Amino acid sequence: MALVLILQLLTLFPPASYHPKPWLGAQPATVVTPGVNVTLRCRAPQPAWRFGLFKPGEMAPLLFRNVSSELAEFFLEVVTPAQGGSYRCFYQRPDWGPGVWSQPSDALELLVTEELPRPSLVALPGPVVAPGANVSLRCAGRLRNMSFVLYREGVAAPLQYRDSAQPWADFPLLGARAPGTYSCYYHTPSAPYVLSQRSEVLVISREGEGPEARPASSAPGMQAPGPPPSDSGV
Repeated sequence: MALVLILQLLTLFPPASYHPKPWLGAQPATVVTPGVNVTLRCRAPQPAWRFGLFKPGEMAPLLFRNVSSELAEFFLEVVTPAQGGSYRCFYQRPDWGPGVWSQPSDALELLVTEELPRPSLVALPGPVVAPGANVSLRCAGRLRNMSFVLYREGVAAPLQYRDSAQPWADFPLLGARAPGTYSCYYHTPSAPYVLSQRSEVLVISREGEGPEARPASSAPGMQAPGPPPSDSGV
């Protein structure tokens, strides 16, 4: 009798290993401008028949999809900033019993914005370069997997490009050629592009000279960020 009861409970509530969490991704990107159509794709590690999409903190799922496959797509059309936030998905199989769902996916953060936050630009180890020493400039934003661009005052074209999995990118400079005034910005690595504001300028000086700071918008010879280049190489 006890064995029968245990088997019935296992049928209604399978162990967690029986219903592992799915993966949730976004197309064309997790950072988009308002008005773009976004598709959230929930992929299960095994065939499923029903998927659900929800935002943590809300009582009921936003959308359901009855799809007999390992993939379900949820369409968010002409997105607004209010539709940004954290999303998760889960799935269900008919052999799990009524009301039994998978573990939820990891959270996907969707950002809908016209402009990314302004980055900071700092010098490592510092803005004063000693004779024979090199310096690295770190442009730090708030988002991972972005493309970073470094500018130097008096030079129209970008000085360096970096794609980074971290929310920052380092730009190495040779000490003898480092003194000057710099700024940076970052953007999404693919279309539809979303750009940040330009950082405040950073002045790199030789030992014995004093650095100064001023807003990038007032720095002569520096233009506002334009469309990202097609090639993100240096």
